[in-house]
Amino acid sequence: MAENITNWRSLGGYVGAEGKKVKEGMLFRCGQLFDLTDEQKDLVQNHYQLKRLVDLRGDDERKEYPDYVWPDLDYVILDVLKDSGTNQASVDEIVSANSHVESDMLKTYEELALSNSAREGYHQFLMDLINDPVPVAFHCFAGKDRTGVAAALILKSLDVSEDQIFEDYLKTIEARKEANQEILDYLKDKMDPKNIKDVAIALTVERQYLERYFETVQKNYGDFDRYFVEGLDLPVDFKEQMQKIYLV
Repeated sequence: MAENITNWRSLGGYVGAEGKKVKEGMLFRCGQLFDLTDEQKDLVQNHYQLKRLVDLRGDDERKEYPDYVWPDLDYVILDVLKDSGTNQASVDEIVSANSHVESDMLKTYEELALSNSAREGYHQFLMDLINDPVPVAFHCFAGKDRTGVAAALILKSLDVSEDQIFEDYLKTIEARKEANQEILDYLKDKMDPKNIKDVAIALTVERQYLERYFETVQKNYGDFDRYFVEGLDLPVDFKEQMQKIYLV
């Protein structure tokens, strides 16, 4: 069922602290919930019974591609790249990709670790998870970069191994394959082959991007335990609370 929603997946089932597993039915990641079919709307609203939808996109993205929302949904907007100078993660930046795509993506991941808007946005996102634990989905445009970092933060807090974190992150390559090809087919008569190649790079993920995020955190904070408290201003028992709520 969920395969009908591009890049939708649960974080449930990964093995975290003390061999416990991430709880099913609580944490979902995806791309933007724009132009959904009636069946897809029923999935998110009734089958998965989402109570909160976290939108990590910027103003222009939200206006052009509004999410499907319903009256009793808690719709939270957190523009984590608002302060970014190289927002290579937005739809407009992807379509206008240039020959510096990979270096811009690496810079974007550094900003997702260090910029004020990212640290403030992920602070609120993670605080909501412990203060009001309800079924939640979180997304950006493609569900790969801003969303990938959000998922990594959750899994890190639950002491899920880096192997599993990268496994989850790289699932986007296959999950977005069809949607990305549709975008490239649409653009092929509107751009030269070199630009098309750059867009293709920008539409997917590479292991080195999330590695750069981890390296940036470690370089500036030493480890994620310290980053949670000092970088994201979370309570000293944040991980303990997360593990109590989301591991079974």
